[in-house]
Amino acid sequence: MLRFDDIKEGEALPELRKTPTLQTLVKYSAGSGDFNPLHHDYNFPQAKQIGSIIVHGRFKYASLGELVSNWVGHAGRIRKISCQYKGMDLPGKEFTCRGVVKKKSSEGGEKIVEVEVWTENAEGKKTTPGSALIVFR
Repeated sequence: MLRFDDIKEGEALPELRKTPTLQTLVKYSAGSGDFNPLHHDYNFPQAKQIGSIIVHGRFKYASLGELVSNWVGHAGRIRKISCQYKGMDLPGKEFTCRGVVKKKSSEGGEKIVEVEVWTENAEGKKTTPGSALIVFR
């Protein structure tokens, strides 16, 4: 089990790889209620212009949440997580969720860890940078 005392600033979180398919995106559309055709219809004018449909931003956001949650396990809870959508990811192309510990502190009796998180496409471009704040037990 992860322990606050063992965490070091600069430490990398174990990466999480995702390769969403068209079927993944259709299922995500149903679960999220985001039926924008840009995420599932290759004949949609914007998709034709781009040359592909694209992965939902919120799917990538949820993947970053999964990355942090997998790392924390039951040792704490995610207080805050956020991200920005800076690039498109395409179905059938792998993207990797990564993170690094930026700061570790104790405030008001709470053990807090701040992490920088992001998704990175196969070319190494950060497409969804973000951050998370975790409170450890």
